[in-house]
Order: sequence, then C-alpha cells, then structure tokens
Amino acid sequence: MNEISPVSEPVTEAAAPAKAKPALPDAQTVTEVKHWTDRLFSFRCTRPASLRFRSGEFVMIGLMNDPDPKTGKVKPLLRAYSIASPSWDEEMEFYSIKVQDGPLTSKLQHIKVGDEIILRPKPVGTLVHDALLPGKRIWFFATGTGFAPFASLLREPQTYEDYDEVIITHTCREAGELTYGRELIESLKDDELLNEVIGEGFWKKIKYYPTTTREESAKMGRITDLMRSGEAFADLGVPPLNPESDRAMICGNLAFNLELKDLFENTYGLEEGANSKPAHFVVEKAFLD
Repeated sequence: MNEISPVSEPVTEAAAPAKAKPALPDAQTVTEVKHWTDRLFSFRCTRPASLRFRSGEFVMIGLMNDPDPKTGKVKPLLRAYSIASPSWDEEMEFYSIKVQDGPLTSKLQHIKVGDEIILRPKPVGTLVHDALLPGKRIWFFATGTGFAPFASLLREPQTYEDYDEVIITHTCREAGELTYGRELIESLKDDELLNEVIGEGFWKKIKYYPTTTREESAKMGRITDLMRSGEAFADLGVPPLNPESDRAMICGNLAFNLELKDLFENTYGLEEGANSKPAHFVVEKAFLD
C-alpha cells in the first residue's frame, strides 16, 4: 500500500445546475466534489424527488461500465454506498475511497460538477435507530470511509432526542484521512438550522475520538486495543459499554467489524440487533473499506 500525503486544503468545485435530460438510467447530477487526500474524496448530487430514506442507510450508486469486448453491450457498474447526508437534506452526499485499479472508484474519482451518476433509489441498511433499543449513550465506531453513515446520523435530530451522549470514534492510518470527519463535526457548532431544530448547543453531546495507526497524531492506536486497555474509556470519561445504557453502530473494514462484534458480545455482554429485532448494537455488513 502506498503512503499518501494529506492535502492541506480540500479541493472543492462549485455548484452547478442540474441537467434537464439525464443520459443514464436513474441518473443524478453531481453538484460538488471535494478531494480530501489522494485516497479520499466526497461528492454531492441531486436527490430524486421521490427518494425517502432513514439516516444511516445506503443506496447503490455507480457509472456505466466499459462496453463488453465480445458483445459491445454496456451495463451499469454499481456498488453500495452509505448516504453521508441526513434524511432531511435536499441533496445526496457520499464519501469514497479512491482505488486506482478498482472497477468503479477508478472511474468515480474523476467525476466533476455537472457529470451524471447512477443512483438506484432503494435505500436499505442496518445502521438505523429503529434497530436499537432505547439507551442513554450511542457509540459510532468507524474506520476510513466508514465514517459516512455517521456523517448522516450526526446531523439527524433523532440521534440527540434518543441519547444523552453521542460518542464517535474514527480510526484511520494517517492524520489527513481524519479531516472529513473532523471538519463535519466542527461545522455542527455553527449550523444555524440544526441548532434551531434540535436545540441550541446540541453538539455539546458529542464526544469525538479520532485515532491513527500509522502516522503520528494526538492519539495513536487501534480503537479496539484502546478499549481493551481501558485507555479509551479513561480519555472519554465514560465507563465501559454495558447493555443497560450503551448502544453502538459499527461501520468499517471486515476485520474491524468482526473484532468489535466479538468484543461487544463476549466482553461487554451486548446483543446484535436488526430492523426486525432491535437490540444493543448493529453492524453495517455491506460496507468494506
């Protein structure tokens, strides 16, 4: 894996009006693109008028693939992407990794304002409030671009109606990869709409715990190791997770998801939930960082 050099200032493209006649099936128009590092970017696009989703869900998005060399037919190339924007937003936001030889992201990373993407308007997912029992404290655990669904949930009024404390942990390899999440959380303080709708100072409920595993930063280490040692709980000033008060959501790479699931069940006594059977924690199985 090549080392990356964080981009000091995200490169942003200005908004553009939507095209009148989409050329793709289920097409939406890109309205903004930001490149955070040479491995990470985010973009916004128009939202289908009929699309309804719960904050934390994902949709299938993509582009048209290259023509089949034998038949010449062109098919959509789609992947599951968590929606980073909250359910009330008039546009859709997504946060993506760049994989140079990836079937989709090798193309998607080059999109520009005014381009069209395919967005299938059928949201699904497990990282929703409906899949959790009532509790006092909600934990969001993310690695890399797994921060995306929590970008949605951190701007969802229900998050603050349901919980007294909101803890977001974000583990990345390098410090530059934390920028998207950090800037989003900092922006909540000055978000006039959310402060009005949720209540002035709602953001004070948030405890943000970013860590890095390769590049030097204020807090080094994998979140699972910091939890096992007790360091994470001491830093945050909260007790270890317990079924009575704590609820959690996980979105990261497969190894991270499985490790946290094991920790929750065998160390903290939490039970995995689902839309059909709410419990103490949920895991986003569709996401692979």
